[in-house]
Amino acid sequence: MAETAWEVAEPQKLTFDEPVTALRVRIVDGTVNVVGTEEGSARLEVSAIEGPPLRVTRRGSTLTVAYDDVPWKTLLKWLDPNGGPRRAVVSLAVPAGASVEVGTVGAGAVVSGVRGTTTVRGVSGDTTLVGLSGRVRAETVSGSVEAQALTGDLGFHSVSGDLTVIEGSGSTVRAESVSGDMVLDLGSPGVPADIRLTTVSGEVAVRLPHQAGVRVEANTAGGAVSNAFDELRVGGQWGSRQITGTLGDGAGTLRATTVSGSLALLRRPPTEEDEAHTDGAPTGKVL
Repeated sequence: MAETAWEVAEPQKLTFDEPVTALRVRIVDGTVNVVGTEEGSARLEVSAIEGPPLRVTRRGSTLTVAYDDVPWKTLLKWLDPNGGPRRAVVSLAVPAGASVEVGTVGAGAVVSGVRGTTTVRGVSGDTTLVGLSGRVRAETVSGSVEAQALTGDLGFHSVSGDLTVIEGSGSTVRAESVSGDMVLDLGSPGVPADIRLTTVSGEVAVRLPHQAGVRVEANTAGGAVSNAFDELRVGGQWGSRQITGTLGDGAGTLRATTVSGSLALLRRPPTEEDEAHTDGAPTGKVL
């Protein structure tokens, strides 16, 4: 398969007219922005660059923007062999259906409007994911991940980075961390969710729809507990606390575990549709 390559050592714009179905990006310091569009072509803008040049390659329908010495597989353990300064600010527009892989070392990343699979790996830079409908996998060492309006499945793994999900409506969430906090705001009561959250010392807070249908099994070995649902039971002994029970039809599952962090289950305010089926009386309280 033929390969075309460019070296980018200064600010530059490139347009790729042939279809792009896969994007691979690996940068050190700086910022990478990826946006999905309904256009068939892809566009690249490097607005700032310092240090070694970026190598841009196109092989078939795969577009790669990366440093030659930053491998994807060992990116989370990468150390600069030269130790010199490097920084790049990279923006890309790709077809929304493309799969996207973004790897960063000390750089921030924003990915939005992509329907294909999105995979993000970062060492210390923060990541923002907006309006993604495909499957999402995020791995970080210490960088945080903020996700908004995701409708696909989400997998998250981190050492100390935090996870924040706003208006999440995907059916599956798998999140693990050592000390990172997890805050999830779930906004779609019609989707049977399968949510599993595990952290050692991080805090966990989940806000569920007013009329959620989910089986709950949440526990902390030593943290404080808050529960806004009368339907759920709070129990435990010797410092260990659990929140268990079933909300609504129990079609979904929520399992959350933290060893020493606090645990909170919150309730979203009722929508107009919710109020049409209730008398507006309060249905829960915080303990």
